[in-house]
Amino acid sequence: MKVKDFNYELPQELIAQDPLLHRDQSRLLLLDKVTGAYEHRHFRDLLDYLRKGDCLVLNDTKVIPARLIGEREGTGGKIEVLLLKRKEADIWETLVKPGKKMKPGTRVSFGEGLLKAEVMDIVEEGNRLIRFEYEGIFEEILDQLGQMPLPPYITHQLEDRERYQTVYAKHNGSAAAPTAGLHFTPELLNEIQKKGVELAYVTLHVGLGTFRPVKVENVLEHHMHTEYYCLEPEAAEKINRAALSGNRVIAVGTTSCRTLESAGNPDGTVNAGSGWTDIFIYPGYQFQVIKGLVTNFHLPESTLLMLVSALAGREHIMAAYEEAVRERYRFFSFGDAMLIL
Repeated sequence: MKVKDFNYELPQELIAQDPLLHRDQSRLLLLDKVTGAYEHRHFRDLLDYLRKGDCLVLNDTKVIPARLIGEREGTGGKIEVLLLKRKEADIWETLVKPGKKMKPGTRVSFGEGLLKAEVMDIVEEGNRLIRFEYEGIFEEILDQLGQMPLPPYITHQLEDRERYQTVYAKHNGSAAAPTAGLHFTPELLNEIQKKGVELAYVTLHVGLGTFRPVKVENVLEHHMHTEYYCLEPEAAEKINRAALSGNRVIAVGTTSCRTLESAGNPDGTVNAGSGWTDIFIYPGYQFQVIKGLVTNFHLPESTLLMLVSALAGREHIMAAYEEAVRERYRFFSFGDAMLIL
């Protein structure tokens, strides 16, 4: 299986640069995973396709303002630091630019010394382990100095940082938003519950590996990044109740999907717990838990495009993407959505 099998032509102007005024006004492409048939709707119409007894699973991770701009002590050179994973209390794995200037021992100052940092080590993929020094509470300082870590394909300034959070975001830790959830409003979630659909919340802290291109030709040689997940007993109980009664478990986003499949059993149930997952889902994978997926449109040759192709079949997905391009859907993080059932 070749990475190039998951390529498609996308006009630059279809990459959404800004969120819509109203979250649930995004368009929704409904894809039948068995037949490949599709329909064009709007996101608020999702309600029409959910049934009483279904369990909709959402990722309640919260994006931290993980992008810091600082100066190298001694030279004043500009340094950009992107927080990826907290390794210990004040030690983070980070992505830095320019990397050549950030050797072990290099010190950086942010916010005129409000936050300071020292490079401890260089680790996998050139990432840096950085130890931070500060007085007070780190999260409060980060909220004051940090910027939202928008993906590189978004070049517009985000005016309201809350638009890169889901309305149910709860647990700090992501370097990117679980974007399929950006379309939900409190009102829509309330209507879904009124219909008798269970809402279960899981947590997976999204890493920047989501945006890393696949650099090998053969899909099977790709090494997946690890991400932290947590599935509480209450959520597991809701998911298992739906699965054991023959109802559908529908994941909102590839992150919720990866959490469920990481914790899944052959009978469709899940095990409560937490840990790190590097599950890589591509065509040929047999899904254990999910029966449907709400998702955005993904980058060409990405692991996310491979995941949705595993659920609906590569041919069906590529045909649906061609249709979305023809119909001028908006792509990627702030773009439109797809419902695969």
